[in-house]
Amino acid sequence: MKNPAGIDITDQQRLESMAVGGLVGFRTLLYKEVLRFWKVAFQTVAAPVLTAVLYLLIFGHVLEDRVRVYDQISYTAFLVPGLVMMSVLQNAFANSSSSLIQSKITGNLVFILLPPLSHWEMFGAYVVASIIRGLSVGLGVLLVTAWFANLHFAHPLWILVFGMMGAGILGTLGLIAGIWAEKFDQLAAFQNFLIMPATFLSGVFYSIHSLPPFWQAVSHANPFFYMIDGFRYGFFGVSDVPPLQSLAVVVVAFAVMAALALRMLRNGYKLRH
Repeated sequence: MKNPAGIDITDQQRLESMAVGGLVGFRTLLYKEVLRFWKVAFQTVAAPVLTAVLYLLIFGHVLEDRVRVYDQISYTAFLVPGLVMMSVLQNAFANSSSSLIQSKITGNLVFILLPPLSHWEMFGAYVVASIIRGLSVGLGVLLVTAWFANLHFAHPLWILVFGMMGAGILGTLGLIAGIWAEKFDQLAAFQNFLIMPATFLSGVFYSIHSLPPFWQAVSHANPFFYMIDGFRYGFFGVSDVPPLQSLAVVVVAFAVMAALALRMLRNGYKLRH
């Protein structure tokens, strides 16, 4: 049903609510999402930090004297930024995807859809909460693993930019996966066959220059590689590709993911049955 101006009454009510209440809906949903993972921080933050430390201890101990990636940089130091960024990406994805699929299965998604929340507010709340969780885990990994390596902070701003952009992309991708999936095994398949391989094959444990030409080309088609390579550049000032090129790829990837997620939210795809 439309008013004389041709605007759906439902949409008009949402716009009026946003004008009156400002960003109350966004702030409330963001608070709910942050509180959701922080109340179980032992599982959502501490456990990933422990996993990253185990990776560092195993790979660093085994390969420290056998692998030299950059001059003047030990393999353990090279490994730390990759593990930090891997933890950021995986946990940002897990936050938004697990929240949506749990809401679907338990049936409480209706309490998010009934209030006059715009698709922009829903998108912003889920993605910002994912960024907060991803960066929290990444900071925890950095603080613990920094004791094992002599790290440098050549370009701190690049570290922050790629950390936030990477978490934003994976938070958005988690939102898409959570909307698409209807049960936990579909979400697990999305994570196990897409997120996990793309993360591990992005240069976390190696430089792509050590790969054969074919696999170097495959790596250059992986957006995760540019997130990790740009993030590592912020520490050492050296990278496999120019940081501006990595930033361009990351920005385009975020724009594409955000456009798709916003369209799905606006149309209520698999949300309003």
